[in-house]
Amino acid sequence: MEFGKVLVTGGAGFLGSQLVKKLLPRSEHIYIIDDLSTGNQNSIPKSEKITFYHESITNEELLEKILPEVEWIYHLACRNILLSVVDIEEDFQTNLYGGYLLLQKAKTHGLKLKRFIYTSTASVYGNASILPTPESHYEITLPYSASKFSMEHYCQVFYHMHNFPVTILRLSNVYGPGQLLSNPYCGVVAKFFDAAQKGEPIPIYGDGTQTRDFTFIEDTMDALLLAGHHVDALGQIYNVGTGIETNINQLAKMIIQITGSKADQIQYKPKRIIDKVYRRSLNINKIQEDLQWSPQFTLYKGLQETYKWLKEE
Repeated sequence: MEFGKVLVTGGAGFLGSQLVKKLLPRSEHIYIIDDLSTGNQNSIPKSEKITFYHESITNEELLEKILPEVEWIYHLACRNILLSVVDIEEDFQTNLYGGYLLLQKAKTHGLKLKRFIYTSTASVYGNASILPTPESHYEITLPYSASKFSMEHYCQVFYHMHNFPVTILRLSNVYGPGQLLSNPYCGVVAKFFDAAQKGEPIPIYGDGTQTRDFTFIEDTMDALLLAGHHVDALGQIYNVGTGIETNINQLAKMIIQITGSKADQIQYKPKRIIDKVYRRSLNINKIQEDLQWSPQFTLYKGLQETYKWLKEE
């Protein structure tokens, strides 16, 4: 799969930086916009084919300058779930207004645009009553899921009104190499590995019986690249997950086993305001049928790869 000139918003974050690494040998040029609120500029590969802007996606002048050049847009920039409850206004401005502005400017100035890929979230499912959860379900309980889900609607509006070439991917608990602890909002896998390596108790919010659908970064990247090219992906929404529930106690035990940690204890903490979801697993039939995408990594294998990377770091 070849890509010409690509814009990656949020390209200094975990997902964004890994995507940039995948796109680099396949692209003519990559533009990155990231305000570094949670991203790390050192995560971006060094290359003459990359132009980095330490800016917000709401910078209209910058968008008008870049977008006429761009053939692919990967819109990953967002305020995360923890920050959304701290500052609901900032969540709205970045996730919804920023996303809408990017759509609007891309429609007007992105005359070469072939595909706009928007990364949404499994958080739109809330405490789903159907498991594994299909794309048709939703339950909005937090500002983060509200802003991300609203942006999905605008993507659909632009597709239906303007034939705008958009594809939406709902990602579920992505983990793996590149997930830095320097970002205080990094995922549970990175935090558990850090505790295990330090011989400290693994912190679990709640009783650990809550489940998640953990997706390895390599599998997620494959889905993102496929969605950028596959003709059947136009105008579609896809779940990107494994369809497998893993409870947090199981995850902690796997990480203790892989690291050989002697700290085989778990420290249970009170639930946080964001801990609203008890069970999660995504139905991935649609992406399997349409794009022939399936996850290649079991959780255990993905955790082993993550630990190998952590040791090398």
